[in-house]
Amino acid sequence: MAILKITKKHHKHFNNPFPSSVSTTIPYVQGSLFFNSKRVSSDQTFSIGSDFQLSWTSNNGGHLSISHLSQQTRSIWSTIPGQAFVSAALVDTELEESRGSFLVKDKDIHMVCNHQTIEDIRIIEDIGVIDSQFDHHLECEVPDSHSVYRRLEKKTDAQEIQLPTLMITGRLFNMTKKSKKFQKHGIQATMRFEAKGPSVYARYWVLFNQKTKHEVGFQVKIEKPNFTSRNQVSKTVSRGYQGFKRSRSNRKKRLGWCWYLSRPRGFLLVSSVEEEIGDLDISKPEEFNRVWLTYASDENERFYGFGEQFSHMNFKGKRVPIFVQEQGIGRGDQPITLAANLVSYRAGGDWSTTYAPSPFYITSRMRSVCLEGYDYTVFDLTRLDRVQIQIHGNSAEGRILHGNSPCELIERFTESIGRLPELPEWIISGAIVGMQGGTDAVRHIWDELRTYDVPISAFWLQDWVGQRKTLIGSQLWWNWEVDSQRYWGWKELIEDLSFQNIKVMTYCNPCLAPVDEKQNKRRNLFEEAKQLDILVKDSNGNPCMVPNTAFDVGMLDLTHPKSATWFKQILGDMVDDGVRGWMADFGEGLPVDAVLYSGEDPISAHNRYPELWAKINREIVEEWKSKPLDKVNKDQEEGLVFFMRAGFRDSPKWGMLFWEGDQMVSWQRNDGIKSSVVGLLSSGISGYAFNHSDIGGYCTVNLPVVKYNRSEELLLRWMELNSFTIVFRTHEGNKPSCNSQFYSNQQTMSHFARFAKVYKAWKFYRIQLVKEAAWKGLPVCRHLFLHYPNDERVQHLSYQQFLVGSEFLVVPVLDKGKKKVKAYFPLGESSSWVHIWTGKVYSKQGSEEWVEAPIGYPAVFLKVGSLIGETFLNNLRSLGIL
Repeated sequence: MAILKITKKHHKHFNNPFPSSVSTTIPYVQGSLFFNSKRVSSDQTFSIGSDFQLSWTSNNGGHLSISHLSQQTRSIWSTIPGQAFVSAALVDTELEESRGSFLVKDKDIHMVCNHQTIEDIRIIEDIGVIDSQFDHHLECEVPDSHSVYRRLEKKTDAQEIQLPTLMITGRLFNMTKKSKKFQKHGIQATMRFEAKGPSVYARYWVLFNQKTKHEVGFQVKIEKPNFTSRNQVSKTVSRGYQGFKRSRSNRKKRLGWCWYLSRPRGFLLVSSVEEEIGDLDISKPEEFNRVWLTYASDENERFYGFGEQFSHMNFKGKRVPIFVQEQGIGRGDQPITLAANLVSYRAGGDWSTTYAPSPFYITSRMRSVCLEGYDYTVFDLTRLDRVQIQIHGNSAEGRILHGNSPCELIERFTESIGRLPELPEWIISGAIVGMQGGTDAVRHIWDELRTYDVPISAFWLQDWVGQRKTLIGSQLWWNWEVDSQRYWGWKELIEDLSFQNIKVMTYCNPCLAPVDEKQNKRRNLFEEAKQLDILVKDSNGNPCMVPNTAFDVGMLDLTHPKSATWFKQILGDMVDDGVRGWMADFGEGLPVDAVLYSGEDPISAHNRYPELWAKINREIVEEWKSKPLDKVNKDQEEGLVFFMRAGFRDSPKWGMLFWEGDQMVSWQRNDGIKSSVVGLLSSGISGYAFNHSDIGGYCTVNLPVVKYNRSEELLLRWMELNSFTIVFRTHEGNKPSCNSQFYSNQQTMSHFARFAKVYKAWKFYRIQLVKEAAWKGLPVCRHLFLHYPNDERVQHLSYQQFLVGSEFLVVPVLDKGKKKVKAYFPLGESSSWVHIWTGKVYSKQGSEEWVEAPIGYPAVFLKVGSLIGETFLNNLRSLGIL
């Protein structure tokens, strides 16, 4: 009955410059809540483990509320009185894919159950394991707890449910309806349904249990839809009804299902092609493929997090999709977004597109929710009084967190998902010099940097694999071995740099390009992977060739057990040559119609892929660290590092360091220097404690009509900004000759040396913050909300300013030609702030002040009396900066 239509538009040119966006999802679903007055008392309180409680009241139609026992009057999650908090539907889906960009659309709705009953609330204390899937429809009205558990689906990780568990049971119901107006107006409780056809209903179960002292876990399970004739359903139902009548003569009809391979998603896949395809009707649905969770929010509540987001800090009023993909070129900034969309379908992206989303948020009311799993999800925050989460699946699972501050909530969250490890000291000691050109170019720039006394940690050489000419310029050979012509004397170069305590870093990604035309290759990794059968396949069983700019590539199937072993050997060879770090690029482009070794649904696997990619890289780091040696190896003690751009919820568990991907070389808000600050701060709230951007940005556009080239002023200001982030790393950009570079002239080189020293001056504090991040999950660079959550002015800040730890306040210049900034000194800070360049003290809380910030003197403030601040100033003096 439901259809999944995948449309690939990789090679479509001359496109609509204003493509559809996330508004293509169903706006909202609303239904009424009813309860069985015989079984559910008017007011009850239930324990959830030893630290939480759930309160039920029948007032105003009935609602639920969860609180921590330490603060029983403060709700951390509650439903809306008289309204359904669980809904389900069967919906057609269209998914557009083009070169790493994706758009999921809700199409026709075949059935919806948007009203809800509560038939029972009880505590289960004597059942250990959820042991099997539903084998048949339930016969009884309110089954005993043992039968319920026997029929619930087993958790995917086969772990035991923590007991005691609070269980809520009931039904979801409504009438069959097909209407395109749902897409415009949503599904409303007051909507009248035609008197034709059967009504639809399904049983549901909501389970709550305590995960930790500060977390409540929840699961929502929904039975397959059932039909009954309309004369069985009363036309009017009171809020406190007596329960559905049990009738043997009206047995529920068992429904068949037509599966595509082993995909338990409630729809049939229509074969993907390069152009759009027609619909196909399939009858007899077995499962819902949409679940909505709806609960209360306050009108002025602000929402932060959702992974690495580049355009907004507060998402109240937004509809936030959670799907890993390319961020796009422009993301709404004009005219570049229009131009990018015109040339390549949806290449411009929009405010919501990101490499690293996460189904997690923290609010200004200290409420926090995180979803488990990898299904496509949309958080709808467009209505003032509620949150509605749409999950593309037939169940939901997640956690509700308790904490008294943003920092506490981040600590609780990262305790569950995992935290980044401590970084090796070398990566945070000096500049990471990103450049290309081969051995001679590196040695030349190294000589110049020594002349300017630049503190250097590493040279990052992304073109170590060699370059080739394509239609769009010079591009790397995606065959992960050194190009011995471009980098002649590779090992000698590494050794010479190592003698000066400078590391060499390289580049790789999980894709492989055919290299038949490359003359000096030693290995053909694409052919090796093809022979090993470890590439992602298409529906015909052939390697799925993924378009990437001017060439197609094969993508490693990271669900195949041989992939990790084989690729770690490739990384191991690189490390054996002396390489000590690398960019682990990409990971966001798994095709949504891919056929994987594991047989899992590729749409869910799409969000999991970057975590698998991080895991392989992390494993080689840990294996190398523990590798036995005859004598102590200094490099081994210091450790390896990799950095990534793609990620999902659990990426901090497997990653080490992140970077923000491909910002434009511009001053713009959605995809430029400003967006790099927003991405830095939003990701920090979401567990990405170590993140940074390319100094100067990456994406250069040099078309006859549209030009974005990196100016010297932008480069200098980006150096100032990144000298106060975890890593100080340059990038030449995708068109180096069109951009100002740190080595372009005496001014750029002097400025680079100056701010590499500024970066070095707070290394001692950076080391402390790295340890704190590994211990608590707190980011190095922080939105002021983390420390001043009650300041309403702070809650409205985005890119304007940020904290480094709790001691530095940085107000960067992010606009062309500006030499002053407006600094805000937050409420709730007992210390005054001192300007590092003039020594002027600012004591008034909640005040704004204009501060001079000419090039070379960014507005940075320290807490008066801070030992950390005094040490930083002394270091600046010793380095000749002050």
